[in-house]
Amino acid sequence: MIIPPGPLNVMVATKPVDFRKGAIGLAALVEHELGLKPFSGVAFIFRSKRANRIKLLVVDTWRWHRWAPMGSRL
Repeated sequence: MIIPPGPLNVMVATKPVDFRKGAIGLAALVEHELGLKPFSGVAFIFRSKRANRIKLLVVDTWRWHRWAPMGSRL
């Protein structure tokens, strides 16, 4: 379980993303498509085209990337 230090803002992407993208690709998508900073301490949630899977992108203050497809172990 990931427990953020303090309050956590969550952004949900409404359009599906290519699930072949990893943490760096999703961070680039956040920066270029959404116009937000991936290192701002916000949790970003992405969904697959069929909306049967999600990916989370959380970049903490140490700039560690943590992502997990739904149903997988960290």
